[in-house]
Amino acid sequence: MAKKVFIPEGAVVVGPYSPAVEAGNLVYFSGQIPIDAKTGKIVEGDISLQIEQCLKNLVSVLKTADLTTDDVVKSTIYLTNMDDYAVVNEFYAKYFNAPYPARTAIAVAALPLGSKVEIEVIAQKC
Repeated sequence: MAKKVFIPEGAVVVGPYSPAVEAGNLVYFSGQIPIDAKTGKIVEGDISLQIEQCLKNLVSVLKTADLTTDDVVKSTIYLTNMDDYAVVNEFYAKYFNAPYPARTAIAVAALPLGSKVEIEVIAQKC
């Protein structure tokens, strides 16, 4: 099966992976960490800044695949501190509309480049 890959202009990719890969009518998106594409560095400071940057990065990759958050059917959120879960919900609700995608949140010991949060999704092309 031929794979179609989506890479947003200016995206910062920190390893040997594709930001998004289409397989059939599904698009699998790599986890987005809070990298500012202008600086190439992790957004520092409060968890809310990191969550918002992750979501902005996700929207950018979705747009490259001609999709929106309304096309997302499943998301996975990785957090280094589950005490940040309420903040995730606050920002998540600003980017996703009901009916919301299925979602999993997982506590992890560490994330790439010292990030506090990473968000990955699967979207469906109609």
